[in-house]
Amino acid sequence: MRFFNVRQLLFTPGLWIALRFSFARKRFRIINIISAISFAGIVLGVSTLLVVMSVLNGFQQLAWDLFAAVESPVQVLPAESATMQVSDELLDGLESLSGVSSAEPFAEGQAILAVAGGGGELVIVKGMSADAHERLRLQTGRELPLFGDSTVSVGQMLAYQAGISVPQEVKIFSPELISLGLESLSSPWLLPALSFPVARVQSIFSIQRIFNERYVLTSREMARHILLQKEDEFSGIDIWGGGQRAGQQKLITALDTWFEDNSLGHTYRIRPLEEKYRDIFGVMQIEKWVSFSVLMLVILVAALSLTGSLTMTAIDKQKELFYLRCLGLDKPGFLTIFIAEGAMIGTAGTAVGILIAWVICFVQEHTGLIELPSKSAFIIDSYPVAMIWSDFVIVGLTTMAVSFLVSLYPAFKAAAIAERKGLDVKSD
Repeated sequence: MRFFNVRQLLFTPGLWIALRFSFARKRFRIINIISAISFAGIVLGVSTLLVVMSVLNGFQQLAWDLFAAVESPVQVLPAESATMQVSDELLDGLESLSGVSSAEPFAEGQAILAVAGGGGELVIVKGMSADAHERLRLQTGRELPLFGDSTVSVGQMLAYQAGISVPQEVKIFSPELISLGLESLSSPWLLPALSFPVARVQSIFSIQRIFNERYVLTSREMARHILLQKEDEFSGIDIWGGGQRAGQQKLITALDTWFEDNSLGHTYRIRPLEEKYRDIFGVMQIEKWVSFSVLMLVILVAALSLTGSLTMTAIDKQKELFYLRCLGLDKPGFLTIFIAEGAMIGTAGTAVGILIAWVICFVQEHTGLIELPSKSAFIIDSYPVAMIWSDFVIVGLTTMAVSFLVSLYPAFKAAAIAERKGLDVKSD
């Protein structure tokens, strides 16, 4: 039944009459002007909306790339405790999954950074494997290592606030040492365990503001020593894939399936990069869809002008509509004429707008034609662009749906005009 209705709609005379009404030479010029304005407004609205959304996607991708320089796209964490035991069997099983290039245990936690003659700073210590350290060195373009087995690398803003320079020595220890110190007042046998790790600052890095303000990078063994972790304990496992954000969801799905198949779903949990920094990526998503809502108003205004054009067409063609009724055209046929006419303008405007947006984004993505106002204030020179096909589909379907809805009023108006039987309609 559905196939019959679609076939009936495609081959109805209303479509051919809609084409005739749209391109008739004797059509009122004012109607042509209004239709052209509607078409141009839809093209402008769709292309602008898609370009803005693609640029916002580009900034999200840029932020993701900056975070991925230190953090892995996906992390496996203990479901309940703060640390987890990592066996070779677990690592081998994770690395055997499709899309996983490496699985590397890491140590991460809060610590206190103390400088001689100064105060203390609450920081986050990130212990990285040798492979992760080499990956970070290549991405940041450094010739020398950032840190060694017993040295650390401090974020640029953190170093400025704490007055740290290279090769200064600092004390960095877990807050648990403070509680152990209080316990030692009543248990003197704990005093030998109260040793504050001393580390030399080997380098100062600048990657991303969050890392620059709070992070201290060091080797995995040094971080475990600072955080008082046992020999077989880690904070989690960094899962590295192909390095592209687009493949992150497939990686998460593969991990979920593997944990469920091995009955490990209650032991470990998966944390994507966006979840760890949900505040930043959440704000970016809100900006994107607020821009979508605001710019959609431009498309709505253009579509509403289409209502006026179709209504004026119905009034202009009231004699022809009456003749068509006399020839047997029913009410659904009249509705089809004007809905099809509005849909043709909306579809054509949407298609042209999508094409223009794709060309602009393609050129910007490959050439960086439009530069940022102040290149010295950013780490990039031009606006980043990332085209997501789902954005194009959503904008296209929404615009065509709006064009359909605004065509309903003139369609029913035309059907009402055709039902009149007065002599003033029959004659010129």
